[in-house]
Amino acid sequence: MTKKLWLGAVAYDPKVVTIWEGMKSYLSGEANLEIEVVLHLSYEAQVEALLSHKIDIAWNTNLAYVQCERLSGGKCLPIAMRDTDLGWRSLIIALKGGAVTQLSDLRGHRLGLGSRDSGHAAILPIHFLEQEGLTAGLDYDPVRFDTDVGKHGDTGTSESSVLRAVLNGEVAAGAIGSPFWKSVVEGHLVPDGVAVAIWTSQPYSHCMFTARSGLEDAAVSPFKEALLRMSFDNPAHRPVLEMEGLKRWIVAETDGYEALRAAADRQGFFA
Repeated sequence: MTKKLWLGAVAYDPKVVTIWEGMKSYLSGEANLEIEVVLHLSYEAQVEALLSHKIDIAWNTNLAYVQCERLSGGKCLPIAMRDTDLGWRSLIIALKGGAVTQLSDLRGHRLGLGSRDSGHAAILPIHFLEQEGLTAGLDYDPVRFDTDVGKHGDTGTSESSVLRAVLNGEVAAGAIGSPFWKSVVEGHLVPDGVAVAIWTSQPYSHCMFTARSGLEDAAVSPFKEALLRMSFDNPAHRPVLEMEGLKRWIVAETDGYEALRAAADRQGFFA
């Protein structure tokens, strides 16, 4: 057995405990790694813990990853991500046949945004809209639903608030992430055709396992290899993978974070 690895995750939902109990069982048992898991109440606390070497590896949102990357001077190491962390998109939704049917219609209207630290429901939508010539507070009125600050939008509660505000006519349109919208459409959570996506962003990446600076490859490689060996076809692995929303772990790809780096820099998330 190798030296004990301290893994960090954020407890954004009670299921996180179940997920990490399952991950620890696999990593400690089948993969024969000595693991301890530390749950944090916010990503700010987790980023600080990784930078101060209180934990070795963090399961980060995209914002937490780019914060670790920037604040460590590029010394934090990307390890692995979910197959579903590639190709995320942000959407602008509105009532079908309402005042907003295309981006240019946003001018002079209220736009619902998720929690201010949500990459997919606030930070990136503001950034992408600026690239389209629409500036928050100047061209449209941003209405923020800061219901899960510290969790980086993981809970989905702020996106639910955005959707509710669109349906109730409190805002003319709203920003949400593509996985949330997919769950709404596939689950028929609103009547078919009532709300529609009037704009879709370019793709970007989401969560990332991040190692602290200076963590030896002798510790990182067995952890990465253990993740890559997990199989959706294995009945012992599948429940944890399903709860975490993936079918397989993949080697970290960093190209999909460029837009968020720029957006987070401009919006002050590297302070």
